[in-house]
Amino acid sequence: MNLLAPVSTIMTNHVITLSPNDPVKRVKEIFDEKNIHHIPVELEHRVVGMVSKSDYLSFKNGFALSEDEKRTEKTRLQRWEVSDIMTKKLAKVETTDSIRTVLEVFKLNRFHALPVTEDGYLVGIVTTFDIINAVAKEGVKLGDYHIGAE
Repeated sequence: MNLLAPVSTIMTNHVITLSPNDPVKRVKEIFDEKNIHHIPVELEHRVVGMVSKSDYLSFKNGFALSEDEKRTEKTRLQRWEVSDIMTKKLAKVETTDSIRTVLEVFKLNRFHALPVTEDGYLVGIVTTFDIINAVAKEGVKLGDYHIGAE
């Protein structure tokens, strides 16, 4: 993998998204059905937040697990909105930013996913898994040095 290549070469293009007004129940459904850990939140194709599995679990763990609470959990998941649990202040990258830039943002901020935008509009997402997957397939090339898969 060429770390100077644009992030568009490894990002996920088909992104599952949420609206800020979606019920938290929709977050639960997506995490239960899909093998993903981050869901961008968009309004008019512009990223306004991100819900991670950790955000959701922190929200959910606030509920007690008594029998009474289990009966009312569905109501709570329906009443709370995505905007109540999403992370609002996000770093974003453009499709032309390098993979190396993404790695630096991950390292400095301890993020695991970044929305990828083009002219301000959401066009993809890049996660640590995308980078690991690319390294596993191609190895890493830094100048004259090559590490990993051949």
